[in-house]
Amino acid sequence: MMLKRKKFWRRVLYVLGTFVLLLVAGFIYLVIVSKVDPPKIQDTSTEKLQRAEPSPGLYTINNNWFRKSNSGLYELYVEGNAFERGVINGKLAKELIVRQEDNFTEQIARMIPSRAYLHTLKYFIGWFNRHLTSNVTEEYKEEIYGISESASNQYDYIGTNYQRILNYHAAHDIGHALQNMMLVGCTSFATWNGHSADSNLIVGRNFDFYVGDKFAEDKIVMFVNPKEGHKFMSVTWGGFIGVVSGMNDQGLTVTINAAKSSIPSGSATPVSLVAREVLQYAGNIQEAIAIARRRKMFVSESFLVASAADNKAIVIEKTPDSLDIYDPNKDYILCANHFQSKGLGQSESNKEQMQESASPYRYERLTELLNANGKNTPEKTVRILRDREGLHNANIGMGNEKAINQLIAHHSIVFEPKKRLVWVSTAPWQLGKFVAYDLNKIFALHGMQQNREVSDTSLTIAADTFLQTKAFHDFELFRQFKQRIADKQTVDIDSMVATNPEYYHAYELAGDYLFKQKQYAKAIPYYEKALTKVIATKKEEDHVRTQLTKCKEKQN
Repeated sequence: MMLKRKKFWRRVLYVLGTFVLLLVAGFIYLVIVSKVDPPKIQDTSTEKLQRAEPSPGLYTINNNWFRKSNSGLYELYVEGNAFERGVINGKLAKELIVRQEDNFTEQIARMIPSRAYLHTLKYFIGWFNRHLTSNVTEEYKEEIYGISESASNQYDYIGTNYQRILNYHAAHDIGHALQNMMLVGCTSFATWNGHSADSNLIVGRNFDFYVGDKFAEDKIVMFVNPKEGHKFMSVTWGGFIGVVSGMNDQGLTVTINAAKSSIPSGSATPVSLVAREVLQYAGNIQEAIAIARRRKMFVSESFLVASAADNKAIVIEKTPDSLDIYDPNKDYILCANHFQSKGLGQSESNKEQMQESASPYRYERLTELLNANGKNTPEKTVRILRDREGLHNANIGMGNEKAINQLIAHHSIVFEPKKRLVWVSTAPWQLGKFVAYDLNKIFALHGMQQNREVSDTSLTIAADTFLQTKAFHDFELFRQFKQRIADKQTVDIDSMVATNPEYYHAYELAGDYLFKQKQYAKAIPYYEKALTKVIATKKEEDHVRTQLTKCKEKQN
């Protein structure tokens, strides 16, 4: 009997020992594969450069400059090879790069308060992105490495500066694939020939990507004069070289719209870096398609590409496995968050997206507005991008995802490619004035020594008069109520609903608030009222119906 016991415990110890060794081996593997070596730079002399302040508020390094406009937008011009651009970008906009990461990590810390868990999580993110460097061009790795030298050292527990900044370029892709909550519910469109007042190409887009108010505070209008490729502008933020909205000096524009994606199995080229490559190296639509076709992505995305050379726009629809082109063969094109091509438009995931998301409704509203507004102009484009109503001008509540203007936009932008003109929105969202930039004039500056406005003030499009209304004031109050609920504070539910009475989400919030307090009878009428309003997605409607059923069951 004693011998059998000894054998049993030997086997137990053997199994435990093997399990521990596998865990250790697995952890070592994670550490190894998550390690990212920076690119080797031949000439690092740029690192010795220091920024100057020749005029109050203007920072320069040789011909490169950085300033804050009177509009509240930051403006940045960089030139040179990849590493030079990155280092200079980092040195000129260092404070914004540090602040943007502070904001990002603060948001992550709210969701994952355990520092130990964050430390472990970095290895799993590293494993997920273990092939990221092989899917990013050497040029962009060098530019990111240059920027990373100006990043804060206080987040070493997450990863090295280079590793973090590189991985942040894939955060948009991972986020939109894992959540599929359409926090990237963007809208874009273009008109030309008979649909534009002067027949010229006009492009408009809302970048409805929301990860907290702080994320959108420090927008940068970046002008890039690369050693190779085309000069271009884009709207970005500290430490980010990818493109979500931009135009080059050939009059080619790129904007991206998320489509429904499955959970990716591994990293590929981040969407924003594909858009960046198109903007930097394509001069027409065919060149843009060729670049997009070369790159493997791990999420699904629509690229609205407009070209002055072609005087038209198309949508490149791309998934991790395939690529298709949507060309309506008309003089206008619309893009929301579903595919439209003959191939990808018929996919099961796209059909599900159209049945369950706000995208088709928003697309239909965009069609309605274009038909009602006559021949398009930049001013009319802005008016459409600011539209808060539902179909047939219905009041569907402020902030509804089915509206063109969801009152969450990071930025809104309008392009006139043939004239090389671009208008960028100012806070709040797309309600502030739209500031105009002439790319021909910007790239002819050859440096700045005096801090002065570089936008074309004669082309400024005025702020929305909605900002002076009681309705806007009420919406601000609604957002405050919503934040107080998120912070688990006491809220007067009826006062909250009164600030946005046509918005289904106000009643959904009220019902959820009361449900958590186990006030089921009081929650029921709010859930029932929510179901009488225009609900953005099937997921939210299902949530309301499920909660309503639970309340009724708990009453009995």
